[in-house]
Order: sequence, then C-alpha cells, then structure tokens
Amino acid sequence: MNAPRESFVHDKIQALQSQADEFIAVRRDIHKHPEMGYKEYRTSDLVAEQLTAWGYQVERGLGGTGLVGQLKRGSGSKSIGIRADMDALPIDEATGLPYASCNTGIMHACGHDGHTAMLLSAAKHIAQKGQFSGTVNLIFQPAEEGLGGAVKMMEDGLFTKYPCNAIFAMHNMPSHPQGQLVFRDGSAMASSDNVTIMLEGFGGHGAMPHKAADSIVAGSAIVMGLQTIVSRNVDPLEMAIITVGAFNAGMANNVIPQTCTLKLSVRSLNREVRELLEVRIKELVHAQAQSYGVKAHIDYQRGYAVLVNTLAETDFARDVGEELVGAANVTRQGRAVTGSEDFAFMLEKVPGCYLLIGNGDGSGDGHGACMVHNPGYDFNDGNVAIGSAYWSLLVERFLPT
Repeated sequence: MNAPRESFVHDKIQALQSQADEFIAVRRDIHKHPEMGYKEYRTSDLVAEQLTAWGYQVERGLGGTGLVGQLKRGSGSKSIGIRADMDALPIDEATGLPYASCNTGIMHACGHDGHTAMLLSAAKHIAQKGQFSGTVNLIFQPAEEGLGGAVKMMEDGLFTKYPCNAIFAMHNMPSHPQGQLVFRDGSAMASSDNVTIMLEGFGGHGAMPHKAADSIVAGSAIVMGLQTIVSRNVDPLEMAIITVGAFNAGMANNVIPQTCTLKLSVRSLNREVRELLEVRIKELVHAQAQSYGVKAHIDYQRGYAVLVNTLAETDFARDVGEELVGAANVTRQGRAVTGSEDFAFMLEKVPGCYLLIGNGDGSGDGHGACMVHNPGYDFNDGNVAIGSAYWSLLVERFLPT
C-alpha cells in the first residue's frame, strides 16, 4: 500500500536533503571552473560521467557540448523533458568565495551551475529511487547566454531523437524568498532583438555646420523619436522596450563626424507587438535620417523569441509545486520578466513550463538577493535540495506507475 501523499512528499524532500551536500560540492566545483557557451567541455564531461554511472543512456554532441540523459522504466508511453543550462558569462567574479572562479574573466553569474547541480541531484534520485513508468529525458544545454544553444540542440535532432510530451525548465530568481516557486502561464519572458543603426552623413568643420550633414544631430533626433514608438504606437496595455544602449560618434569637439552608430535592445511580451516594433523602428529611422540629409543603414537581428508557457502544463507544474512546498510558498501567476531565454524556442516545439525558484531576498543571512549578471552574484545552495525534489516529484506525477 502506498503511503499517504503528504508522507510521500515529506520523505522525498528528506531523501533529496540527505544528498544535498554531495551536489552542493558539485555545484561549487562547476562554479570554480566556469566555461563559456559551446566550450562547456569540463562541465559536459562531469555531467555525462555521472549520468552514465546512474544508468542513463547518454548522447553527447547535441548543440556541440550539449547532452541528453535518457532513462526508461515500466510500460508507460509518455515522455518528459527537463532542461538545465551549463554556460557561464564573461564577467570577473568579485564574490571572494573560496570556490570563486579560477578562470579569469569568466564566472557563473546567472546560476547555471546551480541549475545543472539541481538536475543532477534529481537524476540520481530518479534513477535510484524514482517510481515512474515512461521515459525521462534530461537535457543539459550549452550556450544559453545569447548564443542560442537551444536552437543548436534542436537542429541536431533533439526532439526527433528524444520526443517529449512536455518540457520544463527552472531558473533561480534573486529578490524572491529562497525556495519559493513562481509560475506564470502565457507570455512569461520577453523577446529580445538587437539593432545596429549606422548613420552616414557628410563630415565637416565644427565651425561650418552648414557645409556638413551632421550624423550626430540626426542620431539624437532618432533616439528621441524612438521613444514615441512605445508611447504612441504600442497599445498601453502591452509591454514594449526600446533601449539605446550605445551611441558612438566623433572624436574631436570641432569635427562633425561623417558617421554615427546606435545600438538598440528591443523587447516585448507579445509576438504581434514584436512585429510592430520592427516595422516602426525601420520606418522612423529612415524618415528621420532623410529629414536631416543623412542615410540610414539598419542591421535588425532577431534574437530570442517570446517565452510562452502553455496553460495545461503550467497548471500541472503549479499543482506539483503546491504539493511539494505548500500553497503559501507558490506564486501561481507571477509577473512577467523582461529578460529573455532561449528555452522559448523549445516551447515553440513542445508544450511546457518555465518556472522560477527564489534565490533569496536578502533576509535572514542576507544571501541570494544580488541580481544575476553581477560580479557579486552566487547561487543559493539551499535550493539544491528543493529544486531537485521538485524535479523528482514532477517526473513521478507526470509519469505515474
């Protein structure tokens, strides 16, 4: 006879807590040896070695340094995919921790070391004690940080070789209480597009501006004009961001430069709004440039898509979260995040859910509140047990015996 559900969940948390130190050590080892996207050789070796030892069928080389560990059990026909990212960022670490990065200029400033450790801990428990019937596909992805490792893995046949009925991923979130789970159905993370605008004018002497076509003045007008796209073209109930992050022109105070370059980050939470932004940016830039007598050259690069969590899978994931940590520790419909994630591309192919786990809000020991992509950031090791317990329970609820 099965134990009552509450006792079962308690035992699972205890089991994952009992092995937490082992995987906290793994997390810190990965943290100490960070690797950039598509260069996660050491990390990939570590993951593959452990998965193989636990009985997973492991395929390497998907997306370069990516890999999948597959485990089948029972006669169930369903399959689940769970993804963790492995890459680090080009940042000099400033934490002063004993396990701080030993690779100059590279650090795990986004918690991918923790994401990998949580899934490895779950993998061991699933293999040794998991009660499920079906197929588990554990996806360890390279190059999430702007390089599109998810796309590369899919191009190498990820979902052809390892079809999934649903797919899930988790990211830590500083400023949220440690261990709390945050869900959101629908658009959960923004698209991210990168735009480079080169304005070509006619250089001249600063004392004789009438004999030049000033690219700086045109660029300044474009910067201000771009702000009206969000305020006057986008539905006020929709989110849109146009950030001019770079404005480069000239070197001397008495020289009107021939060219000027602007670099933009463009984000939205709605696919239609994303299309509108591209159209209006191109129209406005060309029109403004022409009005100042300069030419505009626009390089508009589509980046990550809007991340859309499907309703049924998110509802399922929410229920598992509440079962594990209680309703008081679950946000069922959190706020959307204006950051971007290439897991969005996987969700375009397979239904699923991308959830957040609180990394800490600075209360108590003060740990975990430092935002990601910061030299002082560190993943909260308290999440290794709770994150891996969530993945283990999710598998058993998705693939019941």
